[in-house]
Amino acid sequence: MSGRVLRARSGEAVRTADVPLLPLDGFQGIVADALTAGSRVVAYFGDAGPDGAVRLTAVLADDGEHAVGLLSTVVDRAIPSLAAECPALQLFERELAEQYGVVPEGHPWPKPVRFERPRRPGPDPWGRAGPLETIPGAYPFFEVEGEEVHEVAVGPVHAGIIEPGHFRFQCHGENVFHLEIVLGYQHRGVERLLEGGPDRRTVARIESVAGDTAVGNALAHARALEALGGVEAPPRAAALRAVALELERLANHVGDLGGIATDIGFLPTSSACGALRAQFLNALAELCGNRFGRGLVVPGGVRFDLPADAAARLAARLAAAWDQVAAAARVFFRAASVRNRTDGTGVVPTPLARQLGLVGPAARASGLPVDVRATHPFAPYAARPIPISVQEAGDVTARARVRLDEAAASAAFVQATLAALPDGPLRAPVPPPRPDALVVSLVEGWRGELCHAVRTGPDGRIARYKLVDPSFHDWMGLQLALRGQQISDFPLCNKSFNLSYCGHDL
Repeated sequence: MSGRVLRARSGEAVRTADVPLLPLDGFQGIVADALTAGSRVVAYFGDAGPDGAVRLTAVLADDGEHAVGLLSTVVDRAIPSLAAECPALQLFERELAEQYGVVPEGHPWPKPVRFERPRRPGPDPWGRAGPLETIPGAYPFFEVEGEEVHEVAVGPVHAGIIEPGHFRFQCHGENVFHLEIVLGYQHRGVERLLEGGPDRRTVARIESVAGDTAVGNALAHARALEALGGVEAPPRAAALRAVALELERLANHVGDLGGIATDIGFLPTSSACGALRAQFLNALAELCGNRFGRGLVVPGGVRFDLPADAAARLAARLAAAWDQVAAAARVFFRAASVRNRTDGTGVVPTPLARQLGLVGPAARASGLPVDVRATHPFAPYAARPIPISVQEAGDVTARARVRLDEAAASAAFVQATLAALPDGPLRAPVPPPRPDALVVSLVEGWRGELCHAVRTGPDGRIARYKLVDPSFHDWMGLQLALRGQQISDFPLCNKSFNLSYCGHDL
């Protein structure tokens, strides 16, 4: 990256004033050059000052150097779009327009992201009059015209308890020409609720960003506040946090393998993994009393300990549970009926995955070795690396294989860590956050890279809290994976990505 970029580590607090403030053309040139050269966009967000000016900050990951690059610029009501040149920015630019009224001129397909309340007053960035929610046809759907071309609209209201999301297919017969996904129906306002903190409600809100990623988000938040306070969690706390994070990964990956089997109709693995997922959720409950790990991770460390005898018993039960998962997976991957449905289905080629900026299992299944535990490691991963599982095919089979391999690595990591938990305290006191500082905290959640970018004001309170869930990067990958597929392949492709509605609906 250019010398006009401030380099920092994940979880390292810097002075906001030290982040280079560049002219717009220089800022965009550096961003475009960095992404073209192989860096990734981690976050790209606005922050309005008291005078109404919007400071745009880019966070770029240099995975080879285990660093992130920070740079910023001041923008007004319009900027030239970089989305055509750098597709990974397209959703970030649309979000910037919706939140701050900064129009990305020349954007290939500008439209709302969440229909959220603007953070800065001004004209509607899409050139419409009145609140977007009240305008018929306010969302411009992509349309394919032609004889016998038809639309299939699914949602946003679904059967059961599925969260709201709209999926619109442009089809010719059973063949999908294009899938468009519209989210943002919940208007949660999570980032705004976190501003002004930290306070006694902050951790609970963080754990609610995505309920199935409570540990991952709580850990990213805790590391951010620890950096702003100038402390580190004790070694025993760091080890227990990693155990919880890998148990969360295990539970969800095993559940996803069962879900993929369900969508194929392969009942042996479907029923086995559905039941075995509970073993790993119950292990989280043994750590903290909650099956989703809530209440365990706090700034400074953890709230609960695990005695040596309990750790040994838990490791033995997890080993037995994992043997059953491995047996169910062997049956699954050896079945010709399974491979007939998964091989070559929902392919995202490596160059496309790189252009879109995919993260997590979706990226690794398409040949991209992107994993925060290896590329931006922190304790205890720095001393005990977890191997990155990478597949090349980019199809449903590859995404399922990555989940199985990662779950196996997580199971081995948890057993080894439980057998050698460090002695010492569970929690260190965390001073109030330093004022006028910025920290970017990255954690590899089970869906992929979680980014918490936190800026404090002059009083040390949180002035801007930017969350980037891995799903924000990956939803476009699912859209493009469906092109050229049969519409009946959608449930299977969707489950192989298993992205988050609420993680997107901030």
